Amino acid sequence: MNKQGAKSWYIVDGYLPYKGKVDVNEFEGHEAIMILNCQDEAASIWMDIYYENREPDLDITLFVDARRVKCIRMDHPDEIGGVRLERQQQYALRFRSNVEVIVQYGRMDIAQPNLAYIGLIGYSE
Repeated sequence: MNKQGAKSWYIVDGYLPYKGKVDVNEFEGHEAIMILNCQDEAASIWMDIYYENREPDLDITLFVDARRVKCIRMDHPDEIGGVRLERQQQYALRFRSNVEVIVQYGRMDIAQPNLAYIGLIGYSE
C-alpha cells in the first residue's frame, strides 16, 4: 500500500488572531486544524501545544474515525482538551498519531477589511 500521510506532524506558526467580525460579514478570526485519516483504522492523535514563555500543554487526545476528516477550531477549548489559547500569542503544535494521517492548518485573520486566509500543510516526518 502507498504511504498516506505521516505519524508525526508539526505546525510552527500558531497565532490565534483577533476575534472581532468584519462589518457586514459573519467571518470571525480563528485558526483551525484539519486532519485527514484515509486509513481503514481510527486515528488516535496526541497534540502538544508549545509556547514562547511557559511550559507546553502535552498529550491532548484527539480522535479521527477511519476514512474521515476532522476540523478542530483552536479557539474552541472543548475541542482541544479544555486548553484556552490566548489571542495574538505565538504557539506551535506537534501531532503524534497511531496511523498515518495528513494535517493541514488554516487561519482566518480579519484584522483589516480585506481579510486574509492562509492554509498550509504541516511539516511531517
